[in-house]
Amino acid sequence: MAGYIEDRWLKKRPNKETGKRERTALYGTGKRYRVKGIPGIQDRSFTTSEDAKKWLATATTDSRRGEFIDPRDGAISVGDYIVEHWWPGRTDEPSTAGTMASRINNHLIPLLGDVALRDIDASTLRTFKATLLTRVEDSTAEVIWGHLSSVLNSAVDDQRLLRNPLKVHKSVKAPRAKEKKAKAWSRTTVDAVREHLQERYRFAVDLGLGLGLRQGEAFGLAEEDFDFTNMVVRIRRQLRWDTKGRPYLCLPKGGKTREVPLSPNLAARARAHFRRFPSTACTLPWRNPEPPTNPLEERQRRPITAQLVLTTSHGNRIYYRTWNERSWRPALAAVGLLTVIGEKVQRYGGRVRRYPVYASSRSDMFHVLRHTYASVQLEAGESVVSLAAWLGHSSPKITLDHYAHFMPGAGRRGLAAMDSWLADAGRKVPEKSLAAGWATGLTLKPQLRGMINMTDTVNVKYKETALGGLAVNIIEC
Repeated sequence: MAGYIEDRWLKKRPNKETGKRERTALYGTGKRYRVKGIPGIQDRSFTTSEDAKKWLATATTDSRRGEFIDPRDGAISVGDYIVEHWWPGRTDEPSTAGTMASRINNHLIPLLGDVALRDIDASTLRTFKATLLTRVEDSTAEVIWGHLSSVLNSAVDDQRLLRNPLKVHKSVKAPRAKEKKAKAWSRTTVDAVREHLQERYRFAVDLGLGLGLRQGEAFGLAEEDFDFTNMVVRIRRQLRWDTKGRPYLCLPKGGKTREVPLSPNLAARARAHFRRFPSTACTLPWRNPEPPTNPLEERQRRPITAQLVLTTSHGNRIYYRTWNERSWRPALAAVGLLTVIGEKVQRYGGRVRRYPVYASSRSDMFHVLRHTYASVQLEAGESVVSLAAWLGHSSPKITLDHYAHFMPGAGRRGLAAMDSWLADAGRKVPEKSLAAGWATGLTLKPQLRGMINMTDTVNVKYKETALGGLAVNIIEC
């Protein structure tokens, strides 16, 4: 039978002369009883035979079920497991990896890094959540909680934990960001912000508003992406920056390219922009700015050249942070969307430059143009399926989750139906009868029109049938 208990202090066979088991060289040192022989399970020692028997029975049963987890494997701390096992196996896109590493190193490891994986219980999680919410906003706490869940899921796969503690302890709820509806600008606001941008950057507003682009997609757009023959724009790349401030090009979010219809007026603005500010060739690494270490990475990261339509006055690719601080936020402040709360002083050699510091307003950053694009499309009655494809969403459900409140008449049909239930009993004509407008505007013979007009003197009574329908009784003519 698999699994047995060994007495480390006494020899297995008795002495032939005395009939007694003799002591081993380990007598009196360490734990006396060792459980051995369970396939795939490391041996374990115990002080008493009772403890050894209990553990042998449990381990054997769990081993047969495929659920055995050696507690010693879970003795590693959360911080050590992240650094040594979890993080090296990640393959995140560089800009994503940078922000993830920042959250983990600044919050997750300081608060939970010294705790052993096997010691994460409900109390530990409650304390972690309470402390985390004193350090970051709800939205950031929700993301960090997701990182922790990923770490613990990996620990389960690595057989260091039997189950993810976040899923076992139902009393501990994940932090949730307060639900915020996507904000859209009015035409007046869009025009005002556009007017206060430098002339070469006004086309960025046109791209965000007219194509629903993300900021990185707008800055990575090339002149060859505009197909004026078929009146579409192909979104094939975005400009990103890693944590070291190195630019690179990669596929749009989700790794998917897409085509977006090009309106005639936007096409005219694009041609005018190309004439006024000629596109600039920019060569950048693809996917990752790190130097390649093998032939495969060299092929994957081979630099590509694109004729970028948005560049700085020096002909360089746009660094989003500088553009936000020096161009976008001043334009927002000029139209009253932001307020100045301080001043930043920077020294360049012997020169001193002073820059205003603005109040934070994430809802009015470049992404609001994408929301405005979606609102205009939905209010015009465009298909949610088509809009999801143009925005690059993985499914129309994501589009509805973000922009359902922009849909025209949302809730009005239900409100009208409920209003009809609460209408006065004196109403004589149902809304869907002939007299309610079916014949309005039609050329009818006098006899037929007279019959329709007689419905004004008809009293109609409704009552619910046993099958839940409505029976109609004309009680007076």
